[in-house]
Amino acid sequence: MTMGISVVQFAAGTDPETNLSTLREHVRTAAEAGARVVLAPEYSMFAVTRLDERVVAIAQPLDGPFTSGLAALAAEFNVFLVAGVVELPSPRATRISNTLVAHGPDGARIAVYRKVHLYDAFGHLESDVVEAGPLVAPATFTVDGVIFGMQTCFDLRFPEGCRRVAAAGAHVLLLPAQWIPGPAKVDQWTTLLRARAIENTVYVAAADQCAPYGAGSSMIVDPAGTVLTQLGDEPGVATATVDTAHLSRVRTANPSLSLRRFTISAGSGAE
Repeated sequence: MTMGISVVQFAAGTDPETNLSTLREHVRTAAEAGARVVLAPEYSMFAVTRLDERVVAIAQPLDGPFTSGLAALAAEFNVFLVAGVVELPSPRATRISNTLVAHGPDGARIAVYRKVHLYDAFGHLESDVVEAGPLVAPATFTVDGVIFGMQTCFDLRFPEGCRRVAAAGAHVLLLPAQWIPGPAKVDQWTTLLRARAIENTVYVAAADQCAPYGAGSSMIVDPAGTVLTQLGDEPGVATATVDTAHLSRVRTANPSLSLRRFTISAGSGAE
């Protein structure tokens, strides 16, 4: 089994309708390149340098207009589409959920992941306005026998979270991000993405925002840590092929998942 996947890199702003329109053109490009699964960045719906009350004011429920627009894009271009949204958990909520939502080619919502590790680092306090996601079973979905799992941005720095996704059977880790620029941040991003691929023997597809709010360098990495495709710091789409035969060969040569001697316990739904 081989399958095309694409990562979308763009500069989201503060107007959800404009962001959806921009994303539409990138999804079109990905579909024309043969992608079956398309990954857009974290905060594709709304992006600023620092989160504040604006993100709470703009938030929408999961059946709101932005996610409805994502569903329509998935159906229009006959792809599986994953993107980061600003979710309002309840009508009176004072904090939002940093949420990934996956839609299938029929427009149906097939998976939801709410970011667990909040970005309270490098001078930022995401937890001021974001509620951490619950510790539940890893969010996965299957496309033609290939299992995809999801994590978000700062989650990348916590290997046990990505290991749980791999242990749940994922062949591909999808990681949308708004990786804030700064000294050595791109080096850290690329190193961690390759490490998560190698240690879990999974493909890693990472879609970052580009300037001004993200560091770019979106990429797709194979389960041996080889970078298959990578973008720079400009908007664009990168496409690569997931090959389950290659994945099997890597896991046969390096059966690290089956050789591991520790499990992870992290509350409800953990291993």
